[in-house]
Amino acid sequence: MPTTDILHDIIATKRAELEQLTAKKPSMRQALLGSASGIIAEFKRRSPSKGWIRQEGRPDVIPLSYQQHGAAALSILTDQQYFGGHDDFIRTARQSGVTLPILYKNFVVSEAQLYQALLCGASAVLLIAACLSRQACKELLDKAHALGLEVLLEMHSEAELAYAELGPDLCGINNRNLGSFHTDVENSYRLAERLRAVCGAGPVLVSESGISDPRTVRELRQAGFRGFLIGETFMKAPDPGEALGDFIAQI
Repeated sequence: MPTTDILHDIIATKRAELEQLTAKKPSMRQALLGSASGIIAEFKRRSPSKGWIRQEGRPDVIPLSYQQHGAAALSILTDQQYFGGHDDFIRTARQSGVTLPILYKNFVVSEAQLYQALLCGASAVLLIAACLSRQACKELLDKAHALGLEVLLEMHSEAELAYAELGPDLCGINNRNLGSFHTDVENSYRLAERLRAVCGAGPVLVSESGISDPRTVRELRQAGFRGFLIGETFMKAPDPGEALGDFIAQI
């Protein structure tokens, strides 16, 4: 009899855990559309080109501070070898009280990684056109949507803009060349109009990397962008959350 009661309690707990896991996550698309700043503040401890940016950065402190200082959404690096990240960073951020949409920032090439993103509490996943064939990208995008995850599709060149026809929730223009890691914000201005011609007004446009001046955000907004992914500018500051707050105040 006691065994049956214990088993009943365990199964009830598991059902509650699954309900929480499959519950609708906060929408990054809607968060950016409704935000005055559109800042996606990134938790990024390391870079392949610059080494450690903030080796001691705590996922239970900085993401929550970003939320408290006005971020519209968060991006958390989960690649371990090159960026010093981990899936647990998203779990830890959630446990610390983060309720904002979180982007699972990694080099996603397999369906298994979508389940990882779901299990750790992400709202959206990054798919990078340069890493995927068009067919593979479509399959991953469709699976992400089936799991209730939004997709930020990242492009860097005009040749990759056709991927936007696959129907992502957000279209990102990466200002960083993934080969040389050189950044040039002009890449966003250059591709924005052409991207709109491909995908219309559906996806929310996001400019990624190399943004360090509030004036740049204002100008990118005029070019049609509603999201601005910024990491190193804040992570290098003595207090990343306060740096974000000061940045937003100047937009």
